[in-house]
Amino acid sequence: MPPNCRSGGAVLFDLDGTLIDTAPELADAVNRLRQEHALNPLPFLAIRPHVSHGASALVRIGLSLDPNDAVFPARRQRLLEIYDSVLATEARLFRGMEDVLSRLDQQAIPWGIVTNKPGWLTRPLLERLGILSRAGCVIAGDTLAKRKPDPDPLLLGAELLARAPRQCVYVGDAECDVIAAKRAGMRVLIALFGYLGPDDRPESWGADALIECPGAILEWLNHSI
Repeated sequence: MPPNCRSGGAVLFDLDGTLIDTAPELADAVNRLRQEHALNPLPFLAIRPHVSHGASALVRIGLSLDPNDAVFPARRQRLLEIYDSVLATEARLFRGMEDVLSRLDQQAIPWGIVTNKPGWLTRPLLERLGILSRAGCVIAGDTLAKRKPDPDPLLLGAELLARAPRQCVYVGDAECDVIAAKRAGMRVLIALFGYLGPDDRPESWGADALIECPGAILEWLNHSI
């Protein structure tokens, strides 16, 4: 059965492309990296679909660099350094997401964050946006030895929220989010307002629902109990 949020359920969120719109900053970081290599900037819409796939994907698209290239780790680290310098200058909760979080808080429904983003970037971002203290848990990409699509980060999130996995719903915007949630025994929603590319087929990923806007999370919870 779906998680009964009126009787002990919880919500876990992915970060980039689900809870927070970080694409403008990350696209800026990619183009600053390109500038350092005498390359012209890429259009924002060419970068946006790759944001949820992490820094390695952004280096691949930004520098057309193979991950096996000897300089790839250094370029990835440099991208993260540039991103850190612009962190939280443009990032915002997706429109309507503050209302979702407020409603969860009002109904005493615990919520937390499970992301593959490194902790040294995740926590400052959440703090600067004023939501770090509100989250019941924050599981970053380096919290455990394993990351999504492994289920361990989601299972830890459920444990920290004092909920069984079957009582939790995970909200993400990538196929790896569905894989991780299913492996963890959680229901999963896919945010269509996230960073999906033209070749993505979210309807084939096996999510419990596809949502067009943050408010649809509350609608799904209200109709799935």
